[in-house]
Amino acid sequence: QGQLVESGGGLVQAGGSLRLSCSASRRTISNYYMGWFRQAPGKEREFVAAISRTGGNTDHADSVKGRFTISRDNAKNTVYLQMNSLKPEDTAVYYCAAQAGDHYSDYYTSRDEYNYWGRGTQVTVSS
Repeated sequence: QGQLVESGGGLVQAGGSLRLSCSASRRTISNYYMGWFRQAPGKEREFVAAISRTGGNTDHADSVKGRFTISRDNAKNTVYLQMNSLKPEDTAVYYCAAQAGDHYSDYYTSRDEYNYWGRGTQVTVSS
């Protein structure tokens, strides 16, 4: 089966930026709704952002709206999460998720709706 591989995490100071990437091997992501989730120590995995198959529709958690932007390049089989104005509370492991979908304009925001997950990339924001 194809894998999802996240990259781009690291250590950054508050106010800084990072861009996460999620690439898929042996899976054509244009057929999938894609999402980003994050999990901080001792907390539940939470929704961050989601994007429809064509990229025309997106959704972002209230906590990241105006700071984070999800996008996709189906030709490169890659989904991105641009993170600006990072805060210490953004510190978490960030996971990419995929789920096959029939509708070009839909996306999922619940982790229970995704069947395919990457292993995550650590983002640490220092104050």
